[in-house]
Amino acid sequence: MKNYQKLLMAVASGLLLWAAWPVRGLAPLVFIALVPLLYVEERISKGEKGNVFWLSFVTFLLWNVLTTWWVWNATPAAILAWILNALFMSTVFWAFHFTKMKLHNSLIGNFLLIPYWMAFEFLHYYWAAKWPWLSLGNVFSTCTTWVQWYSFTGVAGGTLWILLVNILINNILCSSERRVRWWIIGVTIALMVIPVAGSKIAYSLYEEKGEDTEVIVIQQNCDPWNEQFDKQYYDEVVQRNVDLAERLVTSETRFVVSSESAIEEGIWLDRMKDVRAFDILGKFTERHPNCCFVIGGFSYEWVPKGMESDFPARQVGNTDRYYYAHNSAWLLDTLNVQHRNKSKLTPAVEAIPEWMGFLKHFSLTVGIARGTLKTDPYPHNMSFGTHQVGVPICYESAFGGYVSEFAKKGADLLFVITNDGWWGDTPGYKQHFEFSKLRAIENRRCVARSANTGRSGFFNQRGDVIQSTEYWKEDVIKATLKANTEKTFYTRHGDYLYRIAMWMTFGLLLATLVLTIIGWLRHGKR
Repeated sequence: MKNYQKLLMAVASGLLLWAAWPVRGLAPLVFIALVPLLYVEERISKGEKGNVFWLSFVTFLLWNVLTTWWVWNATPAAILAWILNALFMSTVFWAFHFTKMKLHNSLIGNFLLIPYWMAFEFLHYYWAAKWPWLSLGNVFSTCTTWVQWYSFTGVAGGTLWILLVNILINNILCSSERRVRWWIIGVTIALMVIPVAGSKIAYSLYEEKGEDTEVIVIQQNCDPWNEQFDKQYYDEVVQRNVDLAERLVTSETRFVVSSESAIEEGIWLDRMKDVRAFDILGKFTERHPNCCFVIGGFSYEWVPKGMESDFPARQVGNTDRYYYAHNSAWLLDTLNVQHRNKSKLTPAVEAIPEWMGFLKHFSLTVGIARGTLKTDPYPHNMSFGTHQVGVPICYESAFGGYVSEFAKKGADLLFVITNDGWWGDTPGYKQHFEFSKLRAIENRRCVARSANTGRSGFFNQRGDVIQSTEYWKEDVIKATLKANTEKTFYTRHGDYLYRIAMWMTFGLLLATLVLTIIGWLRHGKR
């Protein structure tokens, strides 16, 4: 195979990954998307010339740019994100290739890609450059009847499925033995049919569980790029939320859910009695005592003495005082004001790695935010009456294992609050909407999603969209959701498949290192 043919194969894999991706993609294409790249790797591993790292970089850069180009609308750091993520992915693919060459340079060795790739997806949940948006298992958000078994495996199960099928198809193409080829074809067909058939049966048999709970979702539709923010505008936005809720609220309504950062007024935790937004919302809950209001807003607190060196601490001018900024979710009823702070921050937009401390006081988001927000170390629920609710804030809804912690700790409903307006009318907000389907299936929890400018909606425990709004349209919708307290296997055990992959990858890296050192020593003796 000539070099230009290898390059075309790498390009083909990138285009297929993009063509499979939500929301306009054809998901089944993902089962062959990696085959061209794997075929090129197989030829190179057998002695042909070619650079696995740079060829795979072409694949993954194309995938990143074509799928998430809309990130540019919020931050010019998008260019860095595309390049870094493609570099990470190509490093993982090269590490698989190197290990395969050392341990088992055969068709069986192709399966070594599975632990490497899954460990990489798991790392994206925790390191500074966290970006689970392109976890392979997310692709089935448009085919939820295929993956009802995510309640056992989470998205990691989808990634495992995709990698297995791609590797088997590649092995069919590369196998020189006819009997082996037909055996692999049979396994591949079974692996394609059985999970889908089982899922469709589970979908048709599943009955929602839990107490009927009436929930209202508000889409306030405020332009996040509006630079005319002032005290009067802040009050108008909160009052708009109240007026929209009044259209549908009844004595049976238990929750009104509004979007991330709907409260534009800064909330100082030591002066909450002075927050005008709470006065407006408090009058609403007094009129409707059976109901509470869930809403997003930024909060601030003073840094305790001795903690001034904490990376998220922000200095007040040239003074010796420091404060923390939080992206918070609030629950207000007639008796209490509860809140939680966002834990999974959006890289560059809300968080700057400590090794990039020189950018701490600058904005990577064209003025949207500066520095790094202070986070809660763990997710926690908020309560109202007999209910406990988990409220993932924006980007947190992309983290399956993290969201499952709310359900594990007793949440019977999930409320996703977000502000997707930064991205404009692009695939970004549509892809983000799709993630809530997967969270619903994984935990068998109904989800209410409020987005500032859309798309807002309700999801049942099978991941179906019950109701949704249009983009860039002020709206309010209502649904009766089932408040389920039963825990799925995935809720109880989390990302166990990813954890297994991490340990396997550690063992593979150790074995590769040992064999490499042995090879060097033998070569040196010669």
